[in-house]
Amino acid sequence: MRVAGRRFGLATALALSLAWSGAPALAAPKDQLTAAAPASVGVSSERLARLDALMKDLVASGHLPGATTMLVRHGKVVSFETYGARSFGGPPMTKDTIFRIYSQTKPVTGVAMMILFEEGKWKLDDPVSKYVPEFANLRVYKGVNADGSFVTEAADRPPTMREIMSHTGGFAYGLNPDNPIDKAYVSTGVLGSRSGQEFVEKVAKLPLVGPPGKQWKYSVAVDIQGFIVEKLSGQGLPDFMQTRIFDPLKMKDTGFWVPAEKADRLASLYAWNSKEKKVQPAEGFMVLDVTKPPVVASGGGGLVSTNADYARFCQMLLNGGELDGARILSPATVKLMAADHLPDAILDNPKSEFSKASGKGFGLDFMVVNDPARAGTLAGKGTYSWGGAAGTWFWIDPENDLFFLGMIHVLGKDGDPALRDLDERAATLVYQALTHPEK
Repeated sequence: MRVAGRRFGLATALALSLAWSGAPALAAPKDQLTAAAPASVGVSSERLARLDALMKDLVASGHLPGATTMLVRHGKVVSFETYGARSFGGPPMTKDTIFRIYSQTKPVTGVAMMILFEEGKWKLDDPVSKYVPEFANLRVYKGVNADGSFVTEAADRPPTMREIMSHTGGFAYGLNPDNPIDKAYVSTGVLGSRSGQEFVEKVAKLPLVGPPGKQWKYSVAVDIQGFIVEKLSGQGLPDFMQTRIFDPLKMKDTGFWVPAEKADRLASLYAWNSKEKKVQPAEGFMVLDVTKPPVVASGGGGLVSTNADYARFCQMLLNGGELDGARILSPATVKLMAADHLPDAILDNPKSEFSKASGKGFGLDFMVVNDPARAGTLAGKGTYSWGGAAGTWFWIDPENDLFFLGMIHVLGKDGDPALRDLDERAATLVYQALTHPEK
């Protein structure tokens, strides 16, 4: 199961300062998930130790300074582990270590959007231009003139809200500038815009990579969603998320910046150096300055969080939109988000990243497993997931009533063969330990 960690990108300690040792479940306040013996929820401790061994080896061999992982089934934390350190040679990794989660922000922005959807503020098949008028007359890329200017034609229609939530609107990103449109996103500074308005104006001036609804293309669409949340709610994105998601879920360490009193808990950020063949301290535009509030809060990749905090977000979704008395969404809305929203024109294309042949589709800001066998995963049908550029990842499996979280802090990790597809290997090691699926 691939959660696309390449992209952009429980209370603080979850009352689990202990590492699991097989002891009986401990009583905990209502707002905290509780620990339980793996066997009590159909998980083999002996088999799960294979995941522990993998993570320990990655740290011992120098591929990672450290990591945290968590497995939760039936609302019980059966494994919450820390490995290594927050930095090479630095303090030990802890359960309240803060990570830049990059694109793992996207599902949170999707939930913010769906809160407003439930309030009747927008509909899935509305044209996005209804809320962002600047997108009323978008054009589609057809080629490049001799002088370097784009050859374009008018789009037959604006993208829909459904399409911007499933990355089928035709927008680009600029994170991997291997084509003229993504290069233009870089040269025009789309991601460096000084306001949300400047951002949408820059995007509107660039052509779409293709007609809306005809291809899956990872894009700035979730940053567009963040802009729409602000317009429809009348609040800044950080304030909306704080009051409507983080406060109700008691996600105490999640936000768009790290206050000074928490700075020592931030994991150091590394990047894979392809020339040196090792991880080194990260540099460049991807190194977000999270020591102060951002000029523009990125709905596509700006959040920081902890494993424990994000676990509360995952459990809320697995519960059908509610956790410990705080209802964020209705069960029907969560199901809608986790359904495949890709049209047949994309799913029938075997060259598409998400297709019937791959067994994977895309919902509203999540990847979705449609056919586990074709997807090559042991996860249940309907499992939904995503990840962040520095290697954080998660999946939620309603069929088996579980979720898993992993957090590392290495940009470009797929360049390292030892870290490539870590999410898939972790998934296999989790499910081979699930010996009693019916429990």
